[in-house]
Amino acid sequence: MSQTAPIPSPPTQMFTVTQLCREFGVTPRALRFYESKGLLYPAREGMRRRFDHRDKARLALILRGKRFGFSLAEIGELLDLYDADGTQVPQLTRTLEVAGRRLDAMRRQRDELTVAIEDLQKQMNLVSGMLDEKRT
Repeated sequence: MSQTAPIPSPPTQMFTVTQLCREFGVTPRALRFYESKGLLYPAREGMRRRFDHRDKARLALILRGKRFGFSLAEIGELLDLYDADGTQVPQLTRTLEVAGRRLDAMRRQRDELTVAIEDLQKQMNLVSGMLDEKRT
């Protein structure tokens, strides 16, 4: 009976700080900051940090969350929920709750900005009219 050697699994692709910075448009300082906040967990090779696919995916989620206005605490909570339950049900449920509140806040901000823009435009038109009268 012939035994075959197990097929080795391919090594996990690792990413350097420079690679992630280029791909995501962030600074090394930002990566260190996210690491210090416990949001990224790079492997250490001496003084070098190496990031795997999980870190890369987490960074994408961190940046998306920041773009939507989530706090780092909220982002960390959502990332931790993913790690705690492989089904992702708690994470997805909580994501909808947090995202719903953020969407409501963004809509309120938009409405307030719309009113402020209209008011500023009226004031500028008034001042422009006054200026035109004084020039003639």
